[in-house]
Amino acid sequence: MVGLISALILIPLVGALALFTAPERNARSTALLVNALAAFDALVLWRHFDIGAAGIQLVERHPWIPAIGAEYLVGIDGLSLLLVLLTSLIIPFAFLAQRMDRGFYALMLIMQSALYGTFTAQNFVLWFLFYEMSLIPAFLLIKIWGGKNRDRAATKFFLYTFLGSVAMLLGFVGIYLARGSFDFATLAGLGKNGLLTGKLAWLAFAGIFLGLAVKVPLFPFHTWLPDAYESAPTGVSMVLTGLLSKMGVYGFVRLLLPLFPNEIRIIGPWLLALAICSIVFAPLAAWAQSDLKRMVAYLSVNHLGYCMLGLFAVAVSSVGAAIDTQAADFGGLMQRTPLLCGWMSVAMFSSLGLPGLNGFIGEFLIFKGSFAITASFTAIAVIGLLVTAIVFIRAMQALFSGPLAGSCSTFPDLLPREKIAIIPVTLLMFAIGLAPQFMFNILNTTVVQMARLLS
Repeated sequence: MVGLISALILIPLVGALALFTAPERNARSTALLVNALAAFDALVLWRHFDIGAAGIQLVERHPWIPAIGAEYLVGIDGLSLLLVLLTSLIIPFAFLAQRMDRGFYALMLIMQSALYGTFTAQNFVLWFLFYEMSLIPAFLLIKIWGGKNRDRAATKFFLYTFLGSVAMLLGFVGIYLARGSFDFATLAGLGKNGLLTGKLAWLAFAGIFLGLAVKVPLFPFHTWLPDAYESAPTGVSMVLTGLLSKMGVYGFVRLLLPLFPNEIRIIGPWLLALAICSIVFAPLAAWAQSDLKRMVAYLSVNHLGYCMLGLFAVAVSSVGAAIDTQAADFGGLMQRTPLLCGWMSVAMFSSLGLPGLNGFIGEFLIFKGSFAITASFTAIAVIGLLVTAIVFIRAMQALFSGPLAGSCSTFPDLLPREKIAIIPVTLLMFAIGLAPQFMFNILNTTVVQMARLLS
């Protein structure tokens, strides 16, 4: 249906403006209502999406800046649709994580609109505007509502991502000057036989790679993430790990792999080595952390390393901060908060890839596919699984077991509103782990098309 994607992008923007006319006490409920409308639109998109058809669907195309080849061009395929649905799922939980003022929720809605735009834009100029549109809200959310060291964390986040974006923009300007197009489908068609030649090809590749590697983040461009996690409010940390990092992975799939398959094939072993470093070194760094949020940040780098291992293996073969988060301040929580500890255990085992939970599906498919292609790199990556397991088990022992720490004597168990937020997430973990076919049905046609493009 024409207009569904545009409506999806506009609903959060209109909601952000509406928040400034709503009473402060109703800010969160208004933001949740806006997200519900956007989520309904996303479900309608899903209903009208043909899982058996290849290519981009529900396309909206309008002239915009013809002089530079920029169009308003949006559409979805299976990958885009899953990320749109993921955005609609995570944002409300970020709203429920803590009660903030309306400025916080307005910025979150602006970032939600930017995410929808990034996952649906099919022209680089439009895509880049949405990509950068997410940068400012994230910076302000950390700088204004973050905890200690928030100024340093926000500045570091902004500088890393901004400089990476500049490099990516220069790379695409070079592509446009050589090929005269910003359209993803057109450029992907040219990429199979060599989009560019000589030094220009490598310079454009390096610029786009740098911009995306920072956003993922891929080792060694990850050092902004622990500071951002530590200082960001809880809801913002959820968006950072659940959505903003996916923008980088999505960029690799949508841009770098289709446009530069030959260059990736040439330096494939080096890219695989970076992915292995993310998988192995990040959990070692997490092991050394005393702050829980920094530990989770490094483990997030580890998980994203698995994603990059799978992508590079395919390409090479075919082509609130006020809360104290120090682990030493906790202990014996099982005596005081059995429900919280039980849910955290499920989440940790999911992250470890325990069969029956959602984490297992992704990790199993990545290792199964990459082992058949690059057995040596994959064997080294397994070390990361072992280290991650040790980190999580040590954290569970320190947090849940032993005598009850004095600082935890009044620590509350899950509140009713927290149960409402956690129960559907937990059920979804089991649903994906036990019956993931509903996701595969959305993705299969898109993945097959990408594999043919890279073959």
